[in-house]
Amino acid sequence: MATMCHSGMLVLAVLAFIGFAQADLQMNFYAKSCPNAEKIVVDYVNKHIPSAPSLAAALLRMHFHDCFVRGCDASVLLNFTAESGSATEKTANPNLTLRGFDFIDRVKSLLEAECPSIVSCADIVALVARDSIVATGGPTWKVPTGRRDGSISSAQEAVKNIPRPTFNLTQLESNFSSKGLDVKDLVLLSGAHTVGVAHCLSFSDRLYNFTGHGDEDPSLDSEYAANLKARKCKTPTDNTTIVEMDPGSSKIFDLSYYRLLLKRMGLFHSDAALTTSSTTTEYINELLSGSLSFFSEFASSMEKMGRIEVKTGSDGEIRKKCALVNS
Repeated sequence: MATMCHSGMLVLAVLAFIGFAQADLQMNFYAKSCPNAEKIVVDYVNKHIPSAPSLAAALLRMHFHDCFVRGCDASVLLNFTAESGSATEKTANPNLTLRGFDFIDRVKSLLEAECPSIVSCADIVALVARDSIVATGGPTWKVPTGRRDGSISSAQEAVKNIPRPTFNLTQLESNFSSKGLDVKDLVLLSGAHTVGVAHCLSFSDRLYNFTGHGDEDPSLDSEYAANLKARKCKTPTDNTTIVEMDPGSSKIFDLSYYRLLLKRMGLFHSDAALTTSSTTTEYINELLSGSLSFFSEFASSMEKMGRIEVKTGSDGEIRKKCALVNS
């Protein structure tokens, strides 16, 4: 009997360990280990984002680019790893225009002072993205925590996994599907472009060289294209000028991005692609008519994105500095 009892306890202990290793994210994961963690994050965001609102979109984009490469594991923050040396995700072409790394580092240092080696950089990226969008009047969403930090970061993987502004709908659907996201998520997460900015180089082929013969993309409104060429992207090689993705409303998280898509005024190929199928166009119309609530639907897609391939339990580590793997 005693032996049975002992082996039964052993089985339970093993199961408990397996459960821990596969633990899922949970709301208020740090409630006992670092009870002020989420308050420290939101207080810092509320102190700094209102005076630099464009950073909110940048931090949201960072979260997106992080989750699409090896899951939401803060691999986008690393400067150096054993496998790839300094050729980390940060150095990949799609990430060269990312910003906000110093903002994440400052939040991390506050949390390290409060609770050393407890709060992961991956959770900080997820929390900061949400809190920044809320601070600028955008939607809120649930951010369960308990993500752990990865130790691999490869520029090559970033190029392979991050969707490109040149993608057509088939490429976008396939890219999102590989991350467990569907067409509805694609339409909704693209809605983040309502607060985005873009560099001319990411869409200048649509203005100057669409088929390689010095022509314009016929799916881009011609008046809008002429305006962009005259006032913003004056040469095909301009790589410094920044353009609002939702002109006139780029600081407000609203539906005007979708209205512009239907007027053929989406900046990227990948924006215009959202109007090339009846399914995606129907989602856009439902959002614009209010039969789908943009804020609540965006929230559920963000919650899905924040769970992509997360490391939890005993996977990964809690970095002491977000740009460096623990030695």
